[in-house]
Amino acid sequence: MTPETVNTRSSRRFDPAVLVLEDGSRFTGNAYGARGTTLGEVVFATGMTGYQETLTDPSYAGQIVLMTAPHIGNTGVNREDMESDQIWTAGFIVRDPSRVVSNFRADGSLDDELAQGDVIGISGVDTRAITRRIRSAGSMRGAIFSGPAAELDPDEQLRQVMDATPMAGRNLSAEVSTREPYRVSAPGETLGTVAVIDLGIKRSTTQFLVEAGFDVIVLPQSTTAAELFALEPAAVFFSNGPGDPAASEGHVKLLQEVLRARVPYFGICFGNQLLGRALGFETYKLPFGHRGINQPVVDKSTGRVEITSQNHGFAVDAPIDEIVESPAGFGRVEVTHFSLNDDVVEGLRALDYPAFSVQYHPEAAAGPRDAKYLFARFRDMVQNNSHDNKKDAN
Repeated sequence: MTPETVNTRSSRRFDPAVLVLEDGSRFTGNAYGARGTTLGEVVFATGMTGYQETLTDPSYAGQIVLMTAPHIGNTGVNREDMESDQIWTAGFIVRDPSRVVSNFRADGSLDDELAQGDVIGISGVDTRAITRRIRSAGSMRGAIFSGPAAELDPDEQLRQVMDATPMAGRNLSAEVSTREPYRVSAPGETLGTVAVIDLGIKRSTTQFLVEAGFDVIVLPQSTTAAELFALEPAAVFFSNGPGDPAASEGHVKLLQEVLRARVPYFGICFGNQLLGRALGFETYKLPFGHRGINQPVVDKSTGRVEITSQNHGFAVDAPIDEIVESPAGFGRVEVTHFSLNDDVVEGLRALDYPAFSVQYHPEAAAGPRDAKYLFARFRDMVQNNSHDNKKDAN
């Protein structure tokens, strides 16, 4: 691929397609990517960049993602920027797909990548109108019907949407987690091994952990407490991932065992929600969630406002303005970060146990990098815990 622009116009672009929402709303456009029918929860992401990272983020499994930026695909796709080995989104909605690829790093076009990955999309629709609908009514089930499927009877299309499984109550970690453990080693001297429970991890997460000075072993989501502790990890990390945290009680119980053993813990996104539930708090579904790379969050310890990358439809129900006792008996807990848009909990810390988590993505490959310091904070916590253990042993 050379820096010159490459025309990617295809006759497939003009096949019909329709997006149908569970409230009966219909939006007609053109087929984009693969042809057929796809069902999922329709959500919107507000990032101006990073569409490839979004598509390959396992956290989007089961969701049809609408990009609010109007022009998508101009930089094409490449192997280096993939956050996993495949596209995980159930479907893709854009207004104006780029007719050319004009980036020297591109290996191909987004349109072709979607088609090869059997990902069904729709283009040429009023994404602003769809976004406003979701913001008003909340995220809802929907379907894209493209090619011949677009000609189905509208009542039949809506019936298929209404028969789809809602996101609430779904446990999707088994669908996205690694099947076998694998290691990523840090160069030179390390602080020890971090055991990562893969609930939908991104490649950038392991890279940032390695850069922080850890050897990383990534484990299947089905890992038991006995299997975890047999590795004698210096710390445990729960990754991001899709689904409802209320449907992941097995992971909550595993995390409670980690807390009781006082092994340092850091969680991101889904890992934050699971820490909240492990500490005894409830979680709830947000009306339309936080997705994009421009979400403002305040760090209460510094007063600093961070612009963050987020992708979550569920949140922890905990007070943001006071230190409280863990309902599950794990001492004092404080909310460390919260959203400046709607006061949603964006970070937790156990004051009597070595554990903290954040709801957003400090490892976001597409940026921003305002919150990368959290990996250094994790490193410091692990070092301090190691020093404390040595003192106790002496």
